[in-house]
Amino acid sequence: MSETAIRDAVIAEHLHTLKLPGVAHEYVELSRQARDGGWAYEEFLRCLLEAELRSRQESVAALRLREARFPDIKTLDQLDWKALQGISRPKLLELSSCEYLSRAEDVILAGPIGTGKTHIAIGLGVEAARRRFRVTFTRAAELVRTLLEARDQRLLGQLHRRVARADLLIVDELGFVPFDRAGGELLFNLLSERYERRSTLITTNLAFSEWVQVFGDAKLTTALLDRLGHHSHILTTRGSSFRTRNKSREADLTSAPTPPNPEKKEARDTAMKA
Repeated sequence: MSETAIRDAVIAEHLHTLKLPGVAHEYVELSRQARDGGWAYEEFLRCLLEAELRSRQESVAALRLREARFPDIKTLDQLDWKALQGISRPKLLELSSCEYLSRAEDVILAGPIGTGKTHIAIGLGVEAARRRFRVTFTRAAELVRTLLEARDQRLLGQLHRRVARADLLIVDELGFVPFDRAGGELLFNLLSERYERRSTLITTNLAFSEWVQVFGDAKLTTALLDRLGHHSHILTTRGSSFRTRNKSREADLTSAPTPPNPEKKEARDTAMKA
């Protein structure tokens, strides 16, 4: 084995032991560029450190995406901006910067079923995860069921601590399924603990005046809305369901009359004359 090969093998082993995958991936190419460009040692070191930093940031972002447990990965770039009604693009781009997370502000997405609320919520969650914020996605009914199970198993405190670590808690579909009084109180306590500490994003098909139907208690609902509305961004979608509109378009295309075929008409006329 040549001296160069031995040296490269030793370097590779050291990088593996020190857990520097970014340097290991970029080292050979950066070494070539440094030799060809006559870089100063400090410049070469800076480039190696930047490669390692990028690698670690990408690894953390990928981990945050997995931890969030999104049902699907949807981004804001995939939104049908022409079909989206009621929410301005500049406002969503402002939220995509994730500055609201640093201020522990909340987001409420309200509007009819099928108007893009869940897509927007996931898109904002993906942006947060890419910036290495901790994100947790859950359906409202699933969260309440988990809270009730944790209470029965005397693990409620443990669950609260786990949820409290999330910089952004996304509660999807609030209002689809009403809770009993116990479930509503447990959800209220969880969300109240996050007030001014961590951000919460809620999607709902209900107007605020209808939230009492879900929680079953007017005072509790008023107290929750008071907290959520204090430092929050309230966005309202409008229009009919995307899915309904797509089905209508498909039905229109299916039922549209087939244009006449000139060749078939000419053949039919010839046969009649014969």
